[in-house]
Amino acid sequence: MASPTTKQILTDLSPVLKLYTDGTVDRFIFSPDVPPSPQHPTAAVSSKDTATPPGRLYLPKLTNPTQKLPILLYFHGGGFCIGSPFSSLCHRYIETLSLSAKTLIISVKYRLAPEHRLPAAYDDAWTALKWVCSHVLDQTDFDKDPWIANHGDFGKIYVGGDSAGANIAHNMAIRAGSDPLPGNVKIFGTILSHPYFWGSNPIGSEPKEDIEQHMLYRMWVLAYPDAPGGIDNPMINPIADGAPMLSGLGGLKMLVCLSEKDVLRGRGVAYVEGVKRSGWKGDVAVVEVEGEDHCFHVYDTESEKAKNLIKRMASFISN
Repeated sequence: MASPTTKQILTDLSPVLKLYTDGTVDRFIFSPDVPPSPQHPTAAVSSKDTATPPGRLYLPKLTNPTQKLPILLYFHGGGFCIGSPFSSLCHRYIETLSLSAKTLIISVKYRLAPEHRLPAAYDDAWTALKWVCSHVLDQTDFDKDPWIANHGDFGKIYVGGDSAGANIAHNMAIRAGSDPLPGNVKIFGTILSHPYFWGSNPIGSEPKEDIEQHMLYRMWVLAYPDAPGGIDNPMINPIADGAPMLSGLGGLKMLVCLSEKDVLRGRGVAYVEGVKRSGWKGDVAVVEVEGEDHCFHVYDTESEKAKNLIKRMASFISN
């Protein structure tokens, strides 16, 4: 018989996390939070935290005080269960991308599963997108952020992310294609880097047997246990039968980034093919990096291949 102080494991997703029967969670993959970089005349990129909605804003050094910059809403990865925009890993990466792309970036903090099951993260992302777009309105019920209000180009709003964050970005583009945003603002483009999509029918290098035991399958079930359709819910499998038509995606262009060794590569390719077949009126581009694995550029921004991929993202945003 277990002692009263022994916690009982409900779900073991080691080496990522463990969920206990009392609702507590141990997360084993994380990087420590770091403070933002205060605005300074010599700073290449300044950053600050926001409370409502929570997240971190990045502003590269301006060439003139009235300069307008593209806006990117970024959603971090972590299987909907781990990660933070304040982590050293995310901060370094987004700071690098902001500088390279000369882009104002809002790195969104969304609620994590399993404490906050999906669709909580999707709801938080949509709230953040509406908040940014609301800055175009003359009257708002909140104090506008001066970085966004003074330097954001609302004709160049992007949504993007890595892994689960790319999944969120896709779902924001789908929603923005049908639901109006404040001020009738439109998404201009989407960046999906190593998107976390999955499904019941294996694609590419996905396991052909015992797929329900795969970490990526189990992580979705943990994050959204009551998802209609389970692993073929359109939010995780956008090419499933009955999923919203990809022709309805918001935006005029899309960049999908994949890596040769990533188990998610095949499904990313299938997603791109689905977008092209759908008759979507935008332009979709794909970049695939040889010899690399899932989200390699986030973990090491200084490698040559990471630098090249970040430059490709920057070019997509600036052109």
